[in-house]
Amino acid sequence: MARLLESLGAASGVPVAIAPALPDVSRLAATVGIPVLGQHVDPFEPGPHTGFVTAESLAASGARGSLVNHSEHPLTRPEIEQAVRRLAALGLAAVVCAGDVEPARVLAELTPPYLAVEPPELIGGDVSVSTARPEVISRTADTVHTVSPTTQVLCGAGVHGRSDVERALELGSEGILVASAVARAKDPRSVIEDLLSGF
Repeated sequence: MARLLESLGAASGVPVAIAPALPDVSRLAATVGIPVLGQHVDPFEPGPHTGFVTAESLAASGARGSLVNHSEHPLTRPEIEQAVRRLAALGLAAVVCAGDVEPARVLAELTPPYLAVEPPELIGGDVSVSTARPEVISRTADTVHTVSPTTQVLCGAGVHGRSDVERALELGSEGILVASAVARAKDPRSVIEDLLSGF
């Protein structure tokens, strides 16, 4: 999947990245040239934290950043702030996730390089956020850019194809997060090609 994404991203001229399961980060980072991100990072320094993922361990694995605060692995605001700072100190990108406009505004104060809005109730579903709740994208983009002009806004949740991507971009998103549409597809190549054609 990572090699396919790398190939199709290069062919389309669209920057792409992949966030595999944590045990696969090191292997993929050594295999492909696209950015490989962690799906989660904890806000701790290296030390006695069995079962937690430090920014240093991600860096050592070859990751170029991590998702932070995904709805399936939420953190408190102080934990998010510490995780973003620890990633930045190592030159790693934070993709901070928020479920709606107001949490996105609060988290934009941390000036992360990326902030992704994904309403949790739409994640993994069949209806895109750009269809079900388009105002979430437009209001998040406006709000985040007011608070942190350098933060790039991404959106996810139910994104399945070209029309979802095109609409998200029209609403102010600068990129997308996609998981189930590709991971569950019988023909991932055609789904990725369709998604990339929306840029």
